[in-house]
Amino acid sequence: MKFLPLLIVVVLVATHAASPPELYWKSMLPATSMPKFITELLHPAVIVGKAGGDTTIHVRHNITFGNQNYAYAAVSDTEFNNIPNTTLFFLEKDMKPGHRMNFQFMQTSNQSFFLPREVVKSVSFSSGNMAQILKEFDVKAGSTEAKVLKETVELCEKPGVKGEEKYCATSLESMVDFITLKLGKNVEAFSTEVNKGTKKQEYTIKQGVKKVGEAKVVVCHKLNYICALFYCHKTETTIAYTVPLVGADGTKVKALSLCHTDTSGWNPKHLAFQVLKVKPGSVPVCHFLSQDNVVWVLCHK
Repeated sequence: MKFLPLLIVVVLVATHAASPPELYWKSMLPATSMPKFITELLHPAVIVGKAGGDTTIHVRHNITFGNQNYAYAAVSDTEFNNIPNTTLFFLEKDMKPGHRMNFQFMQTSNQSFFLPREVVKSVSFSSGNMAQILKEFDVKAGSTEAKVLKETVELCEKPGVKGEEKYCATSLESMVDFITLKLGKNVEAFSTEVNKGTKKQEYTIKQGVKKVGEAKVVVCHKLNYICALFYCHKTETTIAYTVPLVGADGTKVKALSLCHTDTSGWNPKHLAFQVLKVKPGSVPVCHFLSQDNVVWVLCHK
């Protein structure tokens, strides 16, 4: 199957039939519920047809240009002063009912969807193959879009920090394969759920904070790419919580929080240390996850 450049966009009519990625999930993880966020990525705006004997898949371009760095890099003073949601970082001791914080649950504007694994595999995902990637996705070399795609691919190729096992999943099937390899099939998947708007406001932690995973946790972050692409990494120094929140305007959030118990390998100028005024390795650092992340933990039911 050949992946040809984008020409047009036609919205695929939704059907009740399960897609191949859905069927793969169910076959590999029959007891694991699929988060709503993942289900929304399974029905892309595409059309499949024949052109000169080849199967053509047209995909909508939708790339955002925000800062995406899950490699614990340094943040300059200028960048720090321009980040509006610094209160997303907090100390584990503050994760208790009644505690209040001001922040905004951001939702990615990158609405890229999962493509079939056989389509994604037809284009080598490598910084050494950028010319072919740009050609196949019909992205102009030297454009802002091309720069974003190159940065994403390079981020995936960088080595993880101490104690981290990382992988960039270019399809839902490859994400499931990574999860079952690292955690097995007896797993649960969680994502942050917000019942309405995402404006910045004060949120209060309510009763019902629950630890859902400890030590062996895999987190998958959605990156900027033409198709749905997730940066997944496994550590054994992470605790995952579900945290019920209520905003000042009544917005209810079932938030996911991660607490990193060993930050000794992080860059000393990482944003978290600047926000919390703590040193690497001194205390657990916690943060909420936006709606375009998935946390995988061992099932203890």
